[in-house]
Amino acid sequence: MEERTPSENEWLIMEVLWERQGTMTAAEIIEALKGVLNINKNTIRVMINRLLGKQIIAYEIDAHDARIYHYYPIKSKEECLSLKSERFVNNYFGGNASLAVASFLKSTEISKEELSALKSLVAQLEEEK
Repeated sequence: MEERTPSENEWLIMEVLWERQGTMTAAEIIEALKGVLNINKNTIRVMINRLLGKQIIAYEIDAHDARIYHYYPIKSKEECLSLKSERFVNNYFGGNASLAVASFLKSTEISKEELSALKSLVAQLEEEK
């Protein structure tokens, strides 16, 4: 199955693009990642091309300089999170979402407020089904 979601390092590029809510050149993306992602600019450019190949971002050519591309997200953070979650559940829990949720709940500290919010979410899902 072909990967359709950003890798861990590609996710950092996406965070920059989602936060910007507009277009960014490769140079602007590289600058925004200084101190966050300690890899060279050519590797960041490769990751940008991978995101293009996965159809997570697109670009417009600069009106004044055809050598400059302005990148922007075409998938929302929510879409990418949903795809990542689905792939994770399928790969590690055989597609069993309740087993995945149970595993997370057992392996982490959860506050009473968070547990209450989860109960509300389950109730809402039950009503929708």
